[in-house]
Amino acid sequence: MMYIDNILFALILVIGIGFFAKNVKKLKRNINLGQDVNRNDNPSERLKNMAMIALGQSKMVKRPIAGLLHIIVYAGFIIINIEVLEIIIDGLFGTHRIFSFLGGFYGYLISSFEILAVLVLVAVIVFWIRRNIIRLKRFASSDLKGAAKRDADIILYFEIVLMSLFLIMNATDLHFQAMNSGNIISQYINPWFSSLDLAQVEAIEMMAWWIHIIGILVFLNYLYYSKHLHILLAFPNTYFADLNAKGKFDNLESVTREVKLMMDPNANPFAAQAIDENAVPTKFGASDVQDLNWVQLLNAYTCTECGRCTSSCPANLTGKKLSPRKIMMDTRDRIEEVGRNIDANKGVFVPDNKSLLNNYITAEELWACTSCNACVEECPVNISPLSIIMDMRRYLVMEQSAAPQSLNAMMTNIENNGAPWQYNQQDRLNWKNE
Repeated sequence: MMYIDNILFALILVIGIGFFAKNVKKLKRNINLGQDVNRNDNPSERLKNMAMIALGQSKMVKRPIAGLLHIIVYAGFIIINIEVLEIIIDGLFGTHRIFSFLGGFYGYLISSFEILAVLVLVAVIVFWIRRNIIRLKRFASSDLKGAAKRDADIILYFEIVLMSLFLIMNATDLHFQAMNSGNIISQYINPWFSSLDLAQVEAIEMMAWWIHIIGILVFLNYLYYSKHLHILLAFPNTYFADLNAKGKFDNLESVTREVKLMMDPNANPFAAQAIDENAVPTKFGASDVQDLNWVQLLNAYTCTECGRCTSSCPANLTGKKLSPRKIMMDTRDRIEEVGRNIDANKGVFVPDNKSLLNNYITAEELWACTSCNACVEECPVNISPLSIIMDMRRYLVMEQSAAPQSLNAMMTNIENNGAPWQYNQQDRLNWKNE
């Protein structure tokens, strides 16, 4: 019977980790749909960002209550899951609390896990109350609804169940309770089962043990479909984030190349086509996810949907349609749609007459942005909705000549008068004489 349990455990473990690995491969494929961009410069600064922002949660604590609660949940998730290693060894080899040979240190370790489990339970309950009872504005806005809204609650329920099972598992483990070391919380839960006989208590322990490890594997695989993918992606996302000063926009290489061709009297503008008749003309800006760079697609998958960006967006605060959070969610949804298209067509994307622009994000949303960088500043994991907005604006202006009339008038004035205002250059300094 013992060997059957070990084989069953190994089978569940292989299936769980195998399915996760399959989704990781798909995730990598989808992110690599983006254009190439070099983010390998200044590794020391990038490592510092990753350590401070992803690991150290430095931007989370700008909102102290949410920041502190998040740190508790984050620490609990990382530290308590160290015991998963013990569960895996016990499950594969039929041992019981294999690390208990560590003696007093083991007791110290488990007691810290139990304290963290209780703190996580408290934090998660507070999070649930903030979302569902108090209904903070950024969690109740129109851009967070349906599956996206349910996702956050599902994760909270997962965490409540997993933490509770951990405590119950310890409380009903009579061998562990007899050690009287590490059971700093579970010793007070153990009397709840005092009316049951030995066989029943052992059955509850085994049930809690099995559901706990299966729940962890289910949670691991749910991450791909959830906003909580940021648990894993926050680290590469902060490492590969743009190190340039906020507000500095990159020059499009395609535009630079075109300008150089225009200024070089000896250049052949059709050189690319002469070399390759099937060469595709360079596209200015982005209309779909394949036009964005891979870091922007990584941003979309890393989005926590916390709404800090939208709650600080001046355009959104004044009632305009723009929501930076929605920009990231829409981008991720479109990536997923493109990925399903590729899966359905044996690794090749078949045009579906859809695009990120118009089908997901409207021109009205894009032009509402003031490019103030408030969303970038507020994001706890260094996501830049603004970079996606600007690339899509570039497409509207340079490919479709679809800028708003006010912007067209300004650009015409700059072209004709050298200034945004509709004054002749000779008259621009007349105000000094008034």
